[in-house]
Amino acid sequence: MIIGFDAKRAFQNRTGLGNYSRTLLQSLYDNYRDNKYVLFAPKRTSMFPLSEAEGFSVVTPTWQPAKLLPSVWRSMWMTKDLKRAGINLYHGLSNELPSGIQNTRISSIVSIHDVIFEKYPEYYHKSEVVIYRKKFRSACKNADIIMAMSEQTKNDIVALYGVDKNKVRVCYQSCDPIFRILVDAETKTQIRKLYGLPEQYFLYLGSIIERKDLLSICKALHQLGDKVDIPLVVVGKGKEYKKTVQQWLAENNMTDRVIFLSDTAVANSTPEYQTGAHFPAIYQNALGFIYPSVYEGFGIPILEAISGGVPVIAANASSLPEVGGDAALYFQPGNVEQLANQILRLSQDQELRVNCRMMGLLQSAQFSMANCAAKVMDVYQELA
Repeated sequence: MIIGFDAKRAFQNRTGLGNYSRTLLQSLYDNYRDNKYVLFAPKRTSMFPLSEAEGFSVVTPTWQPAKLLPSVWRSMWMTKDLKRAGINLYHGLSNELPSGIQNTRISSIVSIHDVIFEKYPEYYHKSEVVIYRKKFRSACKNADIIMAMSEQTKNDIVALYGVDKNKVRVCYQSCDPIFRILVDAETKTQIRKLYGLPEQYFLYLGSIIERKDLLSICKALHQLGDKVDIPLVVVGKGKEYKKTVQQWLAENNMTDRVIFLSDTAVANSTPEYQTGAHFPAIYQNALGFIYPSVYEGFGIPILEAISGGVPVIAANASSLPEVGGDAALYFQPGNVEQLANQILRLSQDQELRVNCRMMGLLQSAQFSMANCAAKVMDVYQELA
């Protein structure tokens, strides 16, 4: 097959949809080299070097109006380039399809990652909600098959857009293979010392926004007091909600219990931090990873943690139990007392930590690149 992909995110986004795109393309290349993979993107960058490999080709806008208006090319004019390239199947990797593809002989699949803008429209500008809703509805209507990142996302799509559930396939994503490599003790110590991290800490990694509920971790640690004298390391950036969290910490004499690693000079001056190359060691140095988010389409940080054998405490919400399975410890979202109890259990019970580690490694195997690629290829074959 000649398979086309919306590769904008693979070339331009370092995290999120960019990671999803690169990991999926890598896994398809590793396991199914008998296909030709054509990447359509407004521009080519060095962020996805695998695109240079045999079996890949890249198509960028060639005529002047498309170069000047790359977003219009991607959403409206790209269909002509798909036909010109002889594409049999097109996969929109980031929630949208080009206009008019439904009127061609090209089969189409769209990956829908989440519908956060529908669940929490208050966090978006009204114009963004209108644009996203139009793109999502159109993609779901025009795609031959919709690929959802979780059962949660599938259920949301069916409920919100009236999509026939038989049109939706759940294909879990994998994570970057660097998170599956168990970092040796010497390297972990070097990286811990580089960032000035304590010998024991809990970890939160993700955007610092209200939906992800970092404040609940802070409140749980405050409630535990001297029972758990283990600080929290925060990896991630934020704006207004971050200020809210920091103000609460100051008002409750908790500032020294929470380390905002992304604010430090060493983090900002270390390339391996900016690219995430040091994140596996930062995960694996942690006593446990805490993810209190109230809604996620998938919850990739949980998979990154369990892939490295890190115990996880997560909110029992949305797709998070799909990822964590029986390996994670759960609490009801927003329930600070339950979260505090789980933190206390994990900090005091070494046998529990070992069990969570082993269960996590087993759980993460379900999301291997090979398994995820096989599921995606099964969907492709439905349309071959």
